[in-house]
Amino acid sequence: MLGLIVRRFFQLLILLIGISLIVFMSMHLAPGDPAAIIGGPTASESDMEAIREDLGLNKPVLVQYFDYMKGVVQGDLGYSYQTNQAVTAAIITRFPNTFNLAIASMIVAVVIGVIAGIISAIKQNSWFDLSSTTIALAGISIPNFWLGSMLILVFSVTLGWLPVGGLNAPFYTLEGMKQLILPAITLGTASAAMIARMSRSTMLEVVRSDYIRTARAKGVKEKSVIWLHALRNAMIPVITVIGVNFGSLLGGTIITEQVFAINGIGRLMIDGIASRDFPVVQGTVLLVAALFVIVNLIVDIVYAMVDPRISYE
Repeated sequence: MLGLIVRRFFQLLILLIGISLIVFMSMHLAPGDPAAIIGGPTASESDMEAIREDLGLNKPVLVQYFDYMKGVVQGDLGYSYQTNQAVTAAIITRFPNTFNLAIASMIVAVVIGVIAGIISAIKQNSWFDLSSTTIALAGISIPNFWLGSMLILVFSVTLGWLPVGGLNAPFYTLEGMKQLILPAITLGTASAAMIARMSRSTMLEVVRSDYIRTARAKGVKEKSVIWLHALRNAMIPVITVIGVNFGSLLGGTIITEQVFAINGIGRLMIDGIASRDFPVVQGTVLLVAALFVIVNLIVDIVYAMVDPRISYE
């Protein structure tokens, strides 16, 4: 296990370096001049040249990249071109909103997906199975921005039960929970559908195994057969889906945060792209990439905990 963690750590470093290079070059090759955006429409050529000199934008691109990476190694992600705020400070301020939203969405996805998948497998070809399969297909197909807009229209505008948007109250308060409900459902629906389909297929495969038939033949209660014997082995592939989806949720909050006006990492990234704020975009992308790899490492560790047969030696 220690060897796995060490190998993944070095893979993480290589991956982040590659991602940082791609994002850095993409931002610099995109049309538009950050100096012109920062200076505004009234800035003269001398003003823009002074901005380029101050920000180091007149240096060769590779020199700019190596200068940036030197700062990253020291924990300095640079300063925003628009606000002159440290990117690290901006990320620390906004990350809790994104993390809370991702956690709430994952809870929605796991609870709905696993329960629906298991019941569908137990009651194969029943009305519940057919209904959940149809809903799962719809959940994967529906775009986040449309679902979020519809939920706002129904539960906020028409019924007035939940807030329209924002996430400014602590998540552990009643108001904070109300603010999280609609965004969490919006973001977690597609993941719930994928988890439900995976749970159903793996549970169907496991319940037909020889050891399950043996347990039933010995007179073990059906509930024990399903929840103690079958579920643990059926959850191995599901854990993969959950882990990958959680990493995707952290990066996929961009649209949901825009729809519900949540000041999170996704919205910070979009604002940075719109204003060609290189340090902000690079810092947020690096964070999301690092979290995605770390989540996958945690999934591998959980594998070994759930199934002792798995070895990483």
